[in-house]
Amino acid sequence: MPDARHHPVTPDGRYFVVAGRLWRMSNPQLAPERRQELVKELMHARRQVGAAMKAQDAEAERRARAAVDAVKRALGERGPVWWTDGAPDLNRRLVVNTPYAPWYETLSQDSAA
Repeated sequence: MPDARHHPVTPDGRYFVVAGRLWRMSNPQLAPERRQELVKELMHARRQVGAAMKAQDAEAERRARAAVDAVKRALGERGPVWWTDGAPDLNRRLVVNTPYAPWYETLSQDSAA
């Protein structure tokens, strides 16, 4: 889970911001043990992507990227949203073009002070 000291998290806990872009957080309703298991799987799959790229093995890279996607979906970072209030998914959007823009602007003002 992102550290708010390094990446701000939206007040509703749905997204963190990197370089002005929203990225969906993991589902907070996941049991800590399950989350840890999935993160371990994610790190393994990402290492497999790197190994496949280094070996220039397109088929292994495709499988590894599919594994990354499957784990990210299980974490709730991709696929159907984990919240239930009907709010749209703003994943990967520029924060300034979303309803979070006023909140994000206050962060910029706070850091300038």
